[in-house]
This record gives sequence, structure tokens and C-alpha cells, in this order.
Amino acid sequence: MRNISLGLLVLVAFLGGCNQSSSEDKSSGDKLTVGVTMLSMQNEFIVNVSDEMEKKAKELGVELITVDAERSALKQIEQVESFIAQKVDVIVMNPCEVEASSPAVTKALAAKIPIINVNSETTATPSAFVGSDDVESGRIAMKYIAEKLGGKGNVLMMHGYMGQAAQIKREQGAREILKQYPNLKLLAHQTAEWDRAKSMALMENWIQSYGKEINAVFAQNDEMGMGAVKALTDAGLKDKVIVVSIDAIPDALQAVKKGTLNATVFQNAQQQGAKAIETAVKIAKGEAYEKSVLIPFQLVTAENVAQFAK
Repeated sequence: MRNISLGLLVLVAFLGGCNQSSSEDKSSGDKLTVGVTMLSMQNEFIVNVSDEMEKKAKELGVELITVDAERSALKQIEQVESFIAQKVDVIVMNPCEVEASSPAVTKALAAKIPIINVNSETTATPSAFVGSDDVESGRIAMKYIAEKLGGKGNVLMMHGYMGQAAQIKREQGAREILKQYPNLKLLAHQTAEWDRAKSMALMENWIQSYGKEINAVFAQNDEMGMGAVKALTDAGLKDKVIVVSIDAIPDALQAVKKGTLNATVFQNAQQQGAKAIETAVKIAKGEAYEKSVLIPFQLVTAENVAQFAK
């Protein structure tokens, strides 16, 4: 009996200590809790952003609760509701869709919990946005194709996950450039959902439909770009077709080095992840913060790939 009582006293003392240090942390701003919901941990670039958030959180003494929305806006809203119930200090969301993920922003703000969109946007306005201007990336990629083709030829465009901000804006940027070159024809455009295997299958179908008519492919991310390169190589057409994609993941940088991928557009995962956490900390501590942090894209070709490939 005495042992049980002693055990209980120790447990009570321990729990009291936990509560005390937790409240001290909150008041001094040392231990903040940030709930993070990511679009898809099957996507290499998204994983890179998540890893950088983890690094920055560790450095700043922030506790992260990271979950995978698995491309489901519905699941993402439920995850944000769970963060609200857990009373996290700040929520960081990598939105699945522009429209369908918007209720998550509305719910967080109604619960008086700041929410930051990272990498991708929603119709509903969050407390802050940290990412890049995806319209710019589409312009850079299509401009490169236009210049390489001398303003004349047939182009195919692979879309990302339809309805996601990056897909909408990268298409917008690419079409802006296409309008400037009336002799550049968009032969076909279709989604491969940011996925390498799906893009390879789509490219195989396009090769059957258009064959030697194809002069260039704009893939809205590197995963799809790599799938297109593989299908074109297998068909013996890669040397005749320009392929450009976006993100500058390690595989793509190696492909640019080897000359199989003509160019990629560097999107800075390190800065997006780090600045999302830095912004979360500023908001939680009541400090001044930027409502929109835009990190520039950069074209990567054989000439400058050494700067980006580690």
C-alpha cells in the first residue's frame, strides 16, 4: 500500500512538473506547437519542404505534429479540425486544392488559430502565405521551350493534380507565353497527377498519337518530366524532343547534368520550409511578420546545373 501511495505521489509530482514547464514554455514562447498537414508525402518535393520544416523547428525549439493529407482535401480539413481540437498554437497547411481545402483556413481562423499556407494556395485568405509564384515558373519553362524551338513547333503539356494552385498557375504562366508565339502549337494537354509512372504511361499514349510531330514537352513537375524522358528514350525519340519540368529535385538535376532532361526550374524547398516555421513562430509570439513571402524560381540548364546539384 505504502509503495502504491509513494508511486502516486511521484506521478502527481511528475505531472505537476510537466504542466508547470509546459505553461512556462508557453508564456516564455519557448515551446510552441505547430500542426502541419502536407499535400502528399509520396511527392519528393513536398517531402523536401517537410524535412526543412522539421530542421527549422528543431533549431527554434518548436514541436511539430506533421500529418499526410494523401491528396485528399476532405482529409486535410479533418486534420485541421483535429489540430483545432488539440489547441495547437499555429497550423501550417500545404493545400491539396485551391477551393476544396479552403474550409480548413476558415475553420482555423474562426477558432482564432493562425494558419499559414505553404507552397500552395487556397481561395480563402490565410494568416500568411510562404511559397513561390507558380505563374512565374510556367512562364520560365515555356519561354525556354519557345526560345529553343525558335518560336515554332508542337508542344505537349502535362498537368499536375487538377484544381491544385500549382497546376492552375503553371498552366496560366505557360499559356501566357504560348500566346506570344503564334507558331507554337499546343498539341495536347492532360493530367498525370504529379506522378512519374502516370506521366510515363501518358507520354507513351502521346507518342502513339503524335509520334514525330512532338517537338517539346512541358511537364508541370520533375516527377512527370522524368516519366516523359523515360518514355521518349524508350521510343528512341528523346534526342528530337525538348523536355522541361519544374522543382529541381535531385533526379532532375542529375538528368540535366546527363543531358536527358533539357531544363528544370528550381523551386527552393529549403527556404519554403524554413520560412514557414519562422513565420509561424513570429505570429505565435505576436511579432511583426510578412503576410506573403515569395521565393523566386530559377531556370536550371546544363550551363548552371553545378550550382544546384550537390
